[in-house]
Amino acid sequence: MSLKSRRGARSILALASLATAALALSACSPAASGAGGSSITVTASTGTLTENFNPFSPTALPSTNGVIFEPLYWYNSASDAPPTPILATDFSWNDDGTELTVTTREGVKWSDGEDFTAADVAFTYNLVAETPELNTSGSAATAEAIDDTTVVLHFPEPSFMQEPSVLGNRGIVPEHIWKDVADPTTEVNSDAVGTGPFVLKEFTAQSYLLEKNEHYWDEGKPAIDKVRYVSLDSADAAAAALIAGKVDWMSSYLPDLEQLLKDHDNLSYVNTPALTTSIFTCSNAELGCTGPQTDPAVRQAIYHAINRDQLNQLAGGGFAGTSSPTMVIPGRDDDWISDPELATTPPSADADEASAILDAAGWVPGADGIREKNGERLSLTVQTVSGWSDYISLNDAMSQQLADVGIELNPVQLAWNEWNNNQMMGTFQLSLDSIGLQPSNNPYFVYNKWYATSQTLPVGESASAGNSSRYSNPIVDDAIHAAAVTIDEAAQKEQYATIQAEIDRDLPYIPIYVNSMLTEFNTDRATGWPTNDDKFALPATWKNWDNGIVLKELQPAK
Repeated sequence: MSLKSRRGARSILALASLATAALALSACSPAASGAGGSSITVTASTGTLTENFNPFSPTALPSTNGVIFEPLYWYNSASDAPPTPILATDFSWNDDGTELTVTTREGVKWSDGEDFTAADVAFTYNLVAETPELNTSGSAATAEAIDDTTVVLHFPEPSFMQEPSVLGNRGIVPEHIWKDVADPTTEVNSDAVGTGPFVLKEFTAQSYLLEKNEHYWDEGKPAIDKVRYVSLDSADAAAAALIAGKVDWMSSYLPDLEQLLKDHDNLSYVNTPALTTSIFTCSNAELGCTGPQTDPAVRQAIYHAINRDQLNQLAGGGFAGTSSPTMVIPGRDDDWISDPELATTPPSADADEASAILDAAGWVPGADGIREKNGERLSLTVQTVSGWSDYISLNDAMSQQLADVGIELNPVQLAWNEWNNNQMMGTFQLSLDSIGLQPSNNPYFVYNKWYATSQTLPVGESASAGNSSRYSNPIVDDAIHAAAVTIDEAAQKEQYATIQAEIDRDLPYIPIYVNSMLTEFNTDRATGWPTNDDKFALPATWKNWDNGIVLKELQPAK
């Protein structure tokens, strides 16, 4: 399992293992590097590192986007703040949403000393438009540089809601380098030239070193001279290295975290829950889904029968946040929730409500207590990935909770590839997964990706666009489209009210809780990390864009 995963509780190693991990890291830790200047170490992943600093690649290494390459604007997933200017200073739409005019920042240089201009921005978007394999966000933008600081992005139809993806989720590349790249889809970009706060110095299969970009445009930043990303054998090894003082920044779930860190004043953590752990259902019989979960009444009964407080304590370590049936994040996104009754999921089980729903739908208790209807047992298989131990704990607990209302839950553990293929192809009944981060906190991105008919396909075809539940509702589709063609938030909220009422009833994805996103820090070598009171960025080490914001705000410890 990757360290970036928000899933998978890991046990803490014994003291002997701590010593082993410390020795393994000694060759690459700041204290042992022998290099001058301030330096920190970050966990990159588990296993062997594969060199890839291509900002267009979905498998680029964690520091590529945000640390080496920058977007035009940065959207903070940890708050509801407006976008922060990075390589641009202003933007505006025309009235019908088909043109986006961007003013680029003056005085920026590439890390090789060449000037950055609007022509680089236009080149980047045109390269994506001309190379469909690079267009993972679905952007339809083409671009024209009007002068050195003005670029106009053109869209074939109203595209207001592409704004966060276009402005905030695209690393800008230098035309003078990339115009000569033979194949941008396979380029590993070993000599990466970017505008970000750090540049690549050296790479091995176990670690890579970044150094301060001496041409960086943001005066006085970064204050840290070097950042080394390391690969460790497991999340346990990373935890051991953190305790031993060999790693300064990591993102991993650690059981009993507060107890673990209480004797280490130099260690801290921040929790930024932003991923709604949910039961994904193959919900649509018309598109080929089979099983009791295609009955909305069954999905509603599951929603009411689970005890979320108990699940949080058993599987979430008590760090999980409250979810919402609207699938936005309570607290952060309250302004987008139309009905106060839909603000949060119920914390405890309501077995009477769940049973009443099943009774009304014709599911009657069988001789063994498991309900049945027309000869079909209310027995469901739920899949998760072997090794995701918090999700395995969820399944074990929910099996007992659902049995109380006559639902048999059969958990299975699969290799990640099989689990993912089943979910994409629709060959599953229930699956544990998360509704994840999007280009901005506007609910449009959640609703379009996971609920729009355009984002799914019949069972047997890969719903890689996101809607793996095969959900299809013309009322929801119309509301998503209406929200997409306006930047009037009041008008969008009207459409979201319609969507929220529909998905609360249909529940193709059944929310459990907002899973913890724990990130740990060592303050011996650097200070200025995000805190639970000041989440100035989403601090997960794997989070594109935010990682660069965190690194350039750090100060060497005194």
